[in-house]
Amino acid sequence: MTTSDLSSLEARVKRDLEMTAHPRTEWMTPRLHKGKPALDALIVGAGQSGLCIGFALMRDRVHNILLIDRAPAGREGPWVTFARMPTLRSPKDQTGPDLGIPSLTFEAWYDALRGPGSFAALHLIPSGAWHDYLQWYRRVLDIPVRNDVAATAIAPGRLDDGGTCLLVTLSTGEVLAARKLVLATGQDGTGEWWMPDFVRALPPDRRAHTCEMIDFERLRGKTVAVLGSGASAMDNAAVALEHGADVHLFVRRAMPSVVQRYRWLTFAGFLKHIGEMPDEWRWRIMGNILTAREGFPAGTYERVMAFPNFTMELGRAWTDARMDGDRILIETARGPFHADYAICGTGIRQDVAQRPELAAFADKIALWKDRYTPPPGEEDELLAAYPYLGPDYALLERKPGEAPWLADIHVFGIGSTLSFGPSGSSINAMTTAIPKVVAGVTRGLFAGDLQRHWESLLAYDVKQVELDWSRMATGEGPVEEPGVRQ
Repeated sequence: MTTSDLSSLEARVKRDLEMTAHPRTEWMTPRLHKGKPALDALIVGAGQSGLCIGFALMRDRVHNILLIDRAPAGREGPWVTFARMPTLRSPKDQTGPDLGIPSLTFEAWYDALRGPGSFAALHLIPSGAWHDYLQWYRRVLDIPVRNDVAATAIAPGRLDDGGTCLLVTLSTGEVLAARKLVLATGQDGTGEWWMPDFVRALPPDRRAHTCEMIDFERLRGKTVAVLGSGASAMDNAAVALEHGADVHLFVRRAMPSVVQRYRWLTFAGFLKHIGEMPDEWRWRIMGNILTAREGFPAGTYERVMAFPNFTMELGRAWTDARMDGDRILIETARGPFHADYAICGTGIRQDVAQRPELAAFADKIALWKDRYTPPPGEEDELLAAYPYLGPDYALLERKPGEAPWLADIHVFGIGSTLSFGPSGSSINAMTTAIPKVVAGVTRGLFAGDLQRHWESLLAYDVKQVELDWSRMATGEGPVEEPGVRQ
C-alpha cells in the first residue's frame, strides 16, 4: 500500500458524495435550550450502526448532530475488546455502512490499503480489519464523535421557543438538549448481559461473561468451564485453549446445534419488509429464529477441535455453582464438576429497566407483551420483554398520552430485532434498515418545524427570471411594471 492509494480513494469518496448530494438545500434552523444551541440529533453509540446513522443524517443535511460513546477512541464496539473471533461471521460480500456508495465499501478500502486483488483473496473479513475500516470511515466522513462519555438519564424538555426536546444527562454530569435521540447501544442496549444468579454470586475473579475483558494468560494450566454452545461461547473456549487452558464446554441439550437460522433471512424481501408484516408473523418468524439454538460456524468448531484438551459436555446443564475450597464446584445434570474459572456464553435478556438511561420511565415503554397476545403454544416471556417499536424504530407508550415524548427516542440495536429483524445488529441489514430509522428522525424534525416551513414558503420570493416590462403588451398597449409609472 502507498499513501497515494488511500489518498486517491478518499478523493473518490469526496467526489462520489458530491455527485450524490441532491438535494443540497439546507433546511435545518438552529434551536435553543436555555439560550444555548440544542442538537438536532444525539446518537448514543459510535459503533458501526451509530456511525452509519450519523453519516445518513449528514447526507440529509442534518449536520447539527453528535455521537457519544462510553469507550475511548478506537475501542468502540466489540471488535478489539470482547469479539474473540478472528473473522466476521458474515459473508465478505455483504455491504452495510457504505449505504450503496462503492468507494465507501470495505472492499474499496481494503484494496487501497493492501493492494488490488487483496479483497478477492480473503475468505472472510478479519475482525481487526473491520475495526480499522470503521475507524477510517469515521475519519474520512468527518463524523462528530465524543468518546469516554455515556448517557445516564433521559427526560422530556422544552426548547426556548416552546418546541419539544429531550434532556440527556451524561456521565460527566452535563446535560445535552436534543430534538431527536437514537440509541445505537449495541447488544445490551435494551437489556443486560445475562448469567445465572449462582454464577454471578461467585467471586468476580473466578467468573466472567463473554462480554467482559478476560485475562486469558492467567488461565494457563487451569481448568475452564464454559457454559453455552453458541458462537461466542466457542470463541471464548478457543482463546482459553490457545492460552494453555483445559476447556470443558457445557451444552444443555443432548445435541449441539449446527444450523444458524440467521443465514436464512438474508434475502431482500425479508430484510426490507419483515417490519411491515402483521404482528403474528413477526412474532412467529423472529421468535423461531431468536429462540432457536445458535449454530456455531465451521471455522469456530475447527478452532476448538484442534486442541486435544477440549471437551464438549453434552446434556449437562448447570444447576448450581459455589466455591469449594480454592476451586469452583459446579452442579450439573450429570453430576458435579470442578473448575478453576467459569465463563458464561449465555447471551442477553431484554429488560429496559436494567438500562440506567431508560430505568426512570421503563414502566411507560410499550413491550411486545403489551401489544400482542400469541396463540396457545407460542407464548414466550423472553420474547414478550422486547420493546414494541413504531414503524420508524421509535419507542411507543404503553398507555397513550402518558409519555408522548418517547416518540423522539429511536432504538437501533438488538432491542429492535423482534419488531424489525436483525437490522440493529447485522451488517447486511444496514442498507435497508438505516434509511428507515433516519427517515423517522428527519420526519420528526420536519414535523416539528412545519410552522417555520410554512412561513418560509409564504415569504419565498426568489425570482427565476427578471422580466423586461418594456416588451410586455396587451391589446390596450404597453404594460406597466408593478410599481413603475411610464
